[in-house]
Amino acid sequence: MSLHKDQELKEAVLNLPTKEKDKLLVRLINKDKMLLKQLHYELLEDETDLEDRIIDLKSRLESLFETNPNKVKNIPVYSNYKNLSSTLRQASGLVNEHEKITKDKFSVTECRLLILQEAFDRYSSLFGPSALSPAFKLHKYVSGRIKNVVKIYDNLHEDLQFDLKDQMEYVLEFAGEHKLDNEL
Repeated sequence: MSLHKDQELKEAVLNLPTKEKDKLLVRLINKDKMLLKQLHYELLEDETDLEDRIIDLKSRLESLFETNPNKVKNIPVYSNYKNLSSTLRQASGLVNEHEKITKDKFSVTECRLLILQEAFDRYSSLFGPSALSPAFKLHKYVSGRIKNVVKIYDNLHEDLQFDLKDQMEYVLEFAGEHKLDNEL
């Protein structure tokens, strides 16, 4: 049940003494790790911490792709499609967490473009035509990621768009050449 649907409970909680409310709040925050991270960011961090978070996220994404050559080869076979899909989903999860915590649209757009660029540069053979089911799933997933990044890119201020223009053009050009933009 949600607190905003139960007005009696909401009023009772609001009427609690401050000390009891504080204890209850701390207990509730400890139960939700994402909320804890969001509050830490909003209450205790500043602009330099955001820069550090972005640098850390980029290095985590880079290391994800650098350690990945052991699992994924640039050869269009079943296991490589599956492993690249897994890596891209893992990378996307890192960016999703960053977005939930910081709500910084520019760094999210930049990192999503970085993921696509890395995949296209390192594994271009996996984006050619294929009759394999994992290839189809990978291409569909990447098409969805491209559609998502275009949407958030279009919502950025034009000065910020200018900073990401080269990356965006590269991704869209690659997608067009490899027919990944069918759904755009």
